Amino acid sequence: MNRYDIAIIGTGPAGVSAAITAKVRNKKILLFGSKKSSEKVCRAQEIQNYPGLPQISGEELAEQYQKQLDQLGITVTEERVSAVYAMGEYFAVQASGKMYEASTVILAAGVVQGRTFPGEKEFLGRGVSYCATCDAMLYRGKTAAVIGYTEEAQRESEFLAELAEKVYYLPMGKDEVHLPESIEIIREKPLEITGQDLVEYLKTDAEEYKVDGVFILRDSVSAEQLIPGLEIEEGHVKVNLQMETNIPGCFACGDVAGKPYQYVKAAGQGNVAALSAVNWLTRQKLKKQG
Repeated sequence: MNRYDIAIIGTGPAGVSAAITAKVRNKKILLFGSKKSSEKVCRAQEIQNYPGLPQISGEELAEQYQKQLDQLGITVTEERVSAVYAMGEYFAVQASGKMYEASTVILAAGVVQGRTFPGEKEFLGRGVSYCATCDAMLYRGKTAAVIGYTEEAQRESEFLAELAEKVYYLPMGKDEVHLPESIEIIREKPLEITGQDLVEYLKTDAEEYKVDGVFILRDSVSAEQLIPGLEIEEGHVKVNLQMETNIPGCFACGDVAGKPYQYVKAAGQGNVAALSAVNWLTRQKLKKQG
């Protein structure tokens, strides 16, 4: 498998800054996110403290990000990362049913808004999943529920329905849902995931559904759930001044690494994270040579 030097998750100020720095340092990078930058950036009416770009709107800033990425030949991979596994000498990155390899990882995906559902963490890997295209084969002939936040979630549900006997879809927004008749659309509020050793029920504010699994398909997965063993402190990834996490070769920057939630701070941390990743790669190379 083709292995990258650095996989960067997120295209907000932190992720873009990290990608630019890593590219300038001649590293082979893989950038996951949206070509429109982050939703937080795009919705900003006016940014007043970004050096050199006074009173720029979020939409304009996102356009400048994409322009610079294009100039450097950096491609944005618009796939949702659902899991990252530390494999020793490299990281395995699971995204939209595909697997990628990278020697280092930089988390810059921001803070996932909203709380997890009761039972979500407890049943993760035991009936709760964040990727329908990855785990659909486990539900052949079974019943599954999908809690969908994005349009991509609808496409994943269609794939799941080709294998599962029954699929419930619970849209978490007011947008129109376009799904085949084989998928039952339930406009109810999910409350809790329950069971014994494995998932058995999904409770809503109106009903209790017997299911074998629950897929929770958000825009992004929280850092704590994304990488097993990642140390979290007060709701954020714990890092030092070099943006290093407790997992060797894994770095974090921007909102995911703590407050203040400022664009300029995130961009600076992205630069530091990329430089730290480059230095880490150099040290690993010297160890092998020595």
